[in-house]
Amino acid sequence: MHVQPRVNPLAHSDFYADQRSARPPVEGTVARGQLHEDTYFYTGKVGGNPGDVMPFPVTKEVLARGRERYNIFCAPCHSRLGDGNGFVPSRGFARKPPSFHIVRLQKAPLGYFYDVMTNGFGIMPDYASQIPPKDRWDIIAYVRALQLSQNATMADVPAGQKIPSAPPKFHEPGTGASLPVVMPETNSTSEEAK
Repeated sequence: MHVQPRVNPLAHSDFYADQRSARPPVEGTVARGQLHEDTYFYTGKVGGNPGDVMPFPVTKEVLARGRERYNIFCAPCHSRLGDGNGFVPSRGFARKPPSFHIVRLQKAPLGYFYDVMTNGFGIMPDYASQIPPKDRWDIIAYVRALQLSQNATMADVPAGQKIPSAPPKFHEPGTGASLPVVMPETNSTSEEAK
């Protein structure tokens, strides 16, 4: 058992006609987890052009995940507002990234953002190995929400919503070592009646 007959990887072998010990995979073999039947989900393109629809419904959970991933991977350069004034460019990076609020990127199809995250663009590296496809789409949904939030009008505000929103009221302000405790929201009509 200590010394077994074996073949080193890529070693010479007289057993096969091509004299290679490593065998090529069977044609059409797909590795586990690598079957990408939904080409739009994995490329962001319809044919050769960027698509402009989300491959799944956008929910509150999708936006929350997109915000989390955006703040990790995108905000250091693009900033949390998406205006391109992130931490990295403020420290002397060679080029400032574009703002998501310029007309060109507001009109860009969703597949364009997916392609840039997957393959990189200009000085921006690709994030295909760091961000899985589902998270890329979540980030795209959040970028669209950022674009809407920074370019909203009074007509976009739901009826009854105060502008600006009232600041939170704190039960305990926090010490720096502890977080502030926010008072629970009360019904504004009952407060006005008092």
